[in-house]
Amino acid sequence: MVLVAATTDLVTADLEGRAAFAEAINAEVPENWPPELYESTAMRWSLRQLEDSAEHGWSFWYLLSKKSDPPRVIGICGFKGKPDGDGSVEIGYSILEQFRVQGYATEAVARLVVWAFSHQNVTEVSAETLPHLKQSIRVMEKNGLVFSGKGSEYGVVRYAVKKGSF
Repeated sequence: MVLVAATTDLVTADLEGRAAFAEAINAEVPENWPPELYESTAMRWSLRQLEDSAEHGWSFWYLLSKKSDPPRVIGICGFKGKPDGDGSVEIGYSILEQFRVQGYATEAVARLVVWAFSHQNVTEVSAETLPHLKQSIRVMEKNGLVFSGKGSEYGVVRYAVKKGSF
């Protein structure tokens, strides 16, 4: 799997549609793109985020499978922004349905956690999900994130891992 950091050009092409996005990212884009939770509102939010050069890498990353030629876009992962004042960053991920339960989300989260902890100012990586999304919770647990309480929205739970525990 390859992670490709979102850029304003890639996100703009993604907003234009599958054909423009496929050409920009040089990969096959499945018909059911984009994955859940990454609709045009999230894309526009990421565009605003990417306008701040300090956000490079702290935004979305596209996930590409190299099991096909050309590579295929299979999902998205990323950060909800730079580390806060306490050194905490929140991650998120979404995989297209036909590529789930194949280890892609687990690998993507592992790479995000390693990348985040490679920055001196990051002390914690967290993620939030709904308690009934057992596969999402399993992805977090496989990467050392442990239940840490209520999330930022009603009904959501939070998982986190501290630097040195990963």
